[in-house]
Amino acid sequence: MSLRPTYRPPRAHHYGRAGGPWDTPALDEVLSARPATRDALVDPLANERLTRRELDARIAALAGGLHAEGIRRGDVVAWQAPNWYESVLLFRACWRLGAVAAPIHHQASGVEAERMLVQVDPKLTLWRDEVRGPRFEALANGTPVDTGRAEPTDVAVVLFTSGSTGEPKAALHSHRGLAYKATAMMRAHGLTSEDATLMPAPLAHISGLLNAVLIGGVTPLSVVVMDRWDPERALTLIEQERVTFMIGPPTFFVSLVHASGFAPERVATLRLVSCGGAGVTPAFVEQTSAELGARVKRTYGSTEAPTVTTTTPDDSERDARETDGRAVGEVELRLTDKGELLLRGPELFVGYADPDQTAASLDRGWFRTGDVARLDDGWLTIVGRIKDVIIRGGENIAAGEVEAVLEAHPAVRQAVAVGQPDEVMGERVCAFVVADGTFDVETCRSWFAERGVARFKTPERVVQLDALPLLPAGKPDRAALTRRAAQHG
Repeated sequence: MSLRPTYRPPRAHHYGRAGGPWDTPALDEVLSARPATRDALVDPLANERLTRRELDARIAALAGGLHAEGIRRGDVVAWQAPNWYESVLLFRACWRLGAVAAPIHHQASGVEAERMLVQVDPKLTLWRDEVRGPRFEALANGTPVDTGRAEPTDVAVVLFTSGSTGEPKAALHSHRGLAYKATAMMRAHGLTSEDATLMPAPLAHISGLLNAVLIGGVTPLSVVVMDRWDPERALTLIEQERVTFMIGPPTFFVSLVHASGFAPERVATLRLVSCGGAGVTPAFVEQTSAELGARVKRTYGSTEAPTVTTTTPDDSERDARETDGRAVGEVELRLTDKGELLLRGPELFVGYADPDQTAASLDRGWFRTGDVARLDDGWLTIVGRIKDVIIRGGENIAAGEVEAVLEAHPAVRQAVAVGQPDEVMGERVCAFVVADGTFDVETCRSWFAERGVARFKTPERVVQLDALPLLPAGKPDRAALTRRAAQHG
């Protein structure tokens, strides 16, 4: 099966003009970055340190091994593995052949993985024990392939999303879209050959793919992969590898600064932290910036539209703290009457494997994000998900707004607000918090009143937890907390 784009933008919004975003070679050529002074790829678990020349040699040999297995342009290669260096090699070897990379999250069950793979019909699938085992070793010893086989319009990657409820979606990204995005984000973050990034976010997600595999190719920086998040081990790696740049959800950095071995001198090399997703509140940015001694900023993006807004080094700390940034490059943003964010741009995915899912999400070039937002003179602030709006007595309450107020309290480290079913009001606001000391309903009411927040938005139930339940990507498991609130109504 060869995956092809199921969506093409209208001619009026074509980005392929000379010198435009899509005037780019395929990924294999784009990612052949200049030699670097640091190791290109470091996998501490495997005790592997590859220079850029060694990395390219490994990619060429693995491409040869895949070619010997019959992999050709347009074929899908799937694998399931944690953040191992082998995954980086597999991405790059696929692109050298013009094949489509289809990574599966390492925590997906066998049943979940099969539901994903049936949509893309891979020609080759490697499971965890094959990726780090004799099967991969045999493939990695192929006759080197040194020339790219892909076209910029080809599908390069399929990423699976929203598999926790209903059928998972298989989002398709093109070579030209990803090549443009990697170069644009390198510039937006101000990354150079002097930088090193620590990557605990799964490479099977857009965040790990973009900021490790892609940016790590267009910029001759050093990429250090972590197979799983461990704050104590992260402190050691930051110190040893002189890490300067990290991305991830707030959970990573909250646990980092509260690790028993944390000390400011151990993270002294960190200069930039970029956070996206729910829970990136102004209070989190301000506090984490002070604790890490680094610039901490907010970003916004999704599997379908990677990092479409952020701030740059030229923007103020206030904008980095209070907003999710402004448009990167040529992406366009607008809001519907209900406040839902719509966007279109050259980095947008080229549809789902299922054309019906594509038709339901894209309309005349505009992607319906499902996020409620504010746009103030080009500056974007995500308020929450449409489905996360709490409706209390006919009043719409954005969960993200409530969480921002909660996390502004000095004692609260993390917070999630959900709707708790109620026979009278329909829903009431229930807050789950991780806090230092006691944070109860009375404390919460006083704090919201002090901040001048409307009474109907104030949580009527507060549950204090030692830690929030997390999804595999490190984000709070909002669905689990919603079920818990309903069970104890």
